[in-house]
Amino acid sequence: MHLGFIGFGEAAFELASGLKQQGLEQMTAYDPLWDVPAYSELLLNRSTTAGVVIVHTPEEVLQQVNAVIVAVPADKALGVSSQLKPHLQNGILYIDVSASNPDVKKDIAKNVREKGGKFVDAAMMGPLPVYKHEVPILASGDGTDTFMEIMRPFGMNISKVSDVPGEATAVKLIRSIYMKGVAGLYIELLEAAHEFNVDKLVIDSLSETINGRTFEETMNRLVTGTALHAGRRSVELGGTISMLDSVNIDSSMSKAAKEKIEKLASLNLKDKFNGEKPEHWLQVIEAFKVTN
Repeated sequence: MHLGFIGFGEAAFELASGLKQQGLEQMTAYDPLWDVPAYSELLLNRSTTAGVVIVHTPEEVLQQVNAVIVAVPADKALGVSSQLKPHLQNGILYIDVSASNPDVKKDIAKNVREKGGKFVDAAMMGPLPVYKHEVPILASGDGTDTFMEIMRPFGMNISKVSDVPGEATAVKLIRSIYMKGVAGLYIELLEAAHEFNVDKLVIDSLSETINGRTFEETMNRLVTGTALHAGRRSVELGGTISMLDSVNIDSSMSKAAKEKIEKLASLNLKDKFNGEKPEHWLQVIEAFKVTN
């Protein structure tokens, strides 16, 4: 197999490095920075390490390969697919690893299908420098089965989501609501804890609350409990916001949480559930849908 890369930044380099170790010998890449002095030496070093031939146009890649991994920024992915479209060979496997939204993935897939190719929406779900080619990948699109088949000999860790382009990336983007959001919450929490000199007390208290249950159990308990006590918890957050504002700590995360919980309070779910806490988070989310 001959694998191509359009875009040879860190993600493509780490994938290629791992695949080389697994015996994949034919790899060709194009990166628009190949002749930019500030980056050309880095690209050359990466290509040498990974055993990848760097060419000077994307057309040269597409003329040679059976499959191409397109690793470009999310806001460039659709435009790149349109630029590549006239040069796509019939039967090519086009693997987009960007974090573009599901609608963009569908548009890219359309460009590929119109040239007789197959499309894979590949969402990489871990750090590439750690996992390299073994990074967990969720994949969707009509080329997913082929992708899994051709990469199986090289040890790639691919799980199929569906044949629908965009559904794999939807998982990644929705997961980011938590992963990126909780980082913001941590920062706000730690700023406050440090300011009031209660770092250890706060961290120990939260650890005791959270560590004794699984993520799913904790998530369900917090969502269903808040559905019943949204009004009171919104007021409590108001106190938190006032405290943070008094010492000039940015309270934007707490304000956003308060706004969401206030909306929940407006649904009067306590009456809907006759004062009983709902058993499952889905009951709360379904109640939200009624108001949208």
